[in-house]
Amino acid sequence: MGRYATVDIATYEQVAPDGTRRLVRYYRRRFPPDPATMPMLARHHVLPDDRLDLISARYTGDPFGFWRICDANTALDPDDLVDAEAVGTELDIPAPGVSS
Repeated sequence: MGRYATVDIATYEQVAPDGTRRLVRYYRRRFPPDPATMPMLARHHVLPDDRLDLISARYTGDPFGFWRICDANTALDPDDLVDAEAVGTELDIPAPGVSS
């Protein structure tokens, strides 16, 4: 299940200056879960050259579940969790199946 799987899709009608209309579909706002309510599986010490998809696969078996790690660590940009400045920090790894 993806990060936006449970988020509703809304439609907005946009009217151009010449009067033409088009419908714009978009995802409604997604509210991430409170990390304090997420059951944790492990903590990961970030090493040089770590990749979030590989970290997710290692602990949960799901490389596409990296977004759950982002939610657990309140990160909007996944790269921030494993970039050079993150080396030496620890990531909370939520239990598999935890979704928002």
